[in-house]
Amino acid sequence: MTRAYPDGSAETGVPAGRDGPAPVRAAPRGGAAETVVVDQRGQIPWLAVSPEQKPIASSSAAQLRTQRTAVVELLRVAPVADEVARRFEAAGHELYLVGGSVRDALLGRLGTDLDFTTDARPEQVVELLTGWADAIWDTGIEFGTVGATRRGSTLEITTFRADSYDRVTRNPEVVFGDHIDDDLLRRDFTVNAMAVRLPERRFVDPHDGMTALLERRLDTPATPEESFADDPLRMLRAARFVAQLGFRPAPRVVTAMREMADQIDRITAERVQAELSKLLSGPHARQGVELMVDTGLADRVLPEVPAMRLEIDEHHQHKDVYQHSLVVLDQAIELENADPDQDGPDLVLRMAALLHDIGKPATRRFEAGGGVSFHHHEVVGAKMTRRRLRELRYSKEFVTQVSQLVYLHLRFHGYGTGQWTDSAVRRYVTDAGDLLPRLHKLVRADCTTRNRRKAAALQRSYDDLEERIARIAAEEDLQRVRPDLDGNEIMRLLGLPPGPLVGRAWSHLKELRLERGPLSRDEAEAELRAWARSEGIDPPAAG
Repeated sequence: MTRAYPDGSAETGVPAGRDGPAPVRAAPRGGAAETVVVDQRGQIPWLAVSPEQKPIASSSAAQLRTQRTAVVELLRVAPVADEVARRFEAAGHELYLVGGSVRDALLGRLGTDLDFTTDARPEQVVELLTGWADAIWDTGIEFGTVGATRRGSTLEITTFRADSYDRVTRNPEVVFGDHIDDDLLRRDFTVNAMAVRLPERRFVDPHDGMTALLERRLDTPATPEESFADDPLRMLRAARFVAQLGFRPAPRVVTAMREMADQIDRITAERVQAELSKLLSGPHARQGVELMVDTGLADRVLPEVPAMRLEIDEHHQHKDVYQHSLVVLDQAIELENADPDQDGPDLVLRMAALLHDIGKPATRRFEAGGGVSFHHHEVVGAKMTRRRLRELRYSKEFVTQVSQLVYLHLRFHGYGTGQWTDSAVRRYVTDAGDLLPRLHKLVRADCTTRNRRKAAALQRSYDDLEERIARIAAEEDLQRVRPDLDGNEIMRLLGLPPGPLVGRAWSHLKELRLERGPLSRDEAEAELRAWARSEGIDPPAAG
């Protein structure tokens, strides 16, 4: 028995026995907490399980914890969800919380973006939301989706779909359906094919998504071949869910991905880029990349990564450069997570970590004595990075940042035990610019040797470099390295009009600034005049 309160909270009247579970307390936003009890059978008391769904093992502790989490999460959004559901019910329509919203509630990570599905047609949805929602938009109405906001929550309500696909593009022929089961069958994965009918809160799970979620297993409602033929982007989404949620794909999903990897060519570069970015931003990014490579997807969308599998690195400490790059990615994420100033995943750093050695296959040379070298692989790799990221339609800024990190990642290895001059340190900082904090992380992550003594020595050397950077920065304001004379002063002292000669003079003074540090005014003017004479310029007499 469930008792509802005017503020949207609820109390389930299944009393806990002596051996029963502890009550779960939940409250509406800004309201007082009420007690919700999950019974010993492990069911969600206020979600009447649909009789059509398959029975699942309800006694496991994991399922009980998952369902308790769902109670709290769904009660948190209950006021808004129940309000909109009552409007649909009064008009004779069905409304379900669906897909990722149900999955995320069960995982304890439900946000304020809520997905619903309904038998109401889009124009009816707009009519039902008018006067209730704070705002309404219909940019997706041709696909049956109407968006709205209400008291801080964002709702997307989509009419049941029963689409068909031409299997040439990923664009469906939009067909509205009449039944929730048809809608759930067309969804990408079983963990996204669960629904809760509102306002009665009946849990609908015809494809056993709850069990798949508990087992962290990724499977499809229809056969994977049928699902991926309809929309090949789902293969990349599988890798993304592995990276985001730590799920493992069912064997039949992996088999279908291998057999159908070439179908990803039907997908636009922009959509591939969006999925790849989400994948690399996940906490299990390495596993997502490995699935892409193992199934052949990476050969189609990021071929430089699997190309590293056959390349032995110069230290002979890793099976191949590919495995080394995965370790660097893992270690970059660890450094990112340990940074108290880091706000969320750093896609620039993660992409650079994954791609930093892609120039090695093209630069591999077998040396006398059995050694292997990859001279200038950072230069080649930076060019390859720019080309690949441009093809994936990343922004110009993103391409520039990632390729510059790839270009600079090897420079530290000339530092040794501190032999760099202050001039070299200045150049390192100036060339990195705003990327310096990321470069610090990338260089440290790139230390993957299993020799503990060597690893410790490398870390000590980089500690020393960072200390020198801090010292010189405090003395000279390295973040603002500029020539000691600006362009206007150069033109006045040399009697030059604006033009290329002024730029060359400016560059000469900047090189001096990097080499020698700050110059006095007299020193800077003397150096400028000496340069001008060497260039055949007769500067006016000093006045």
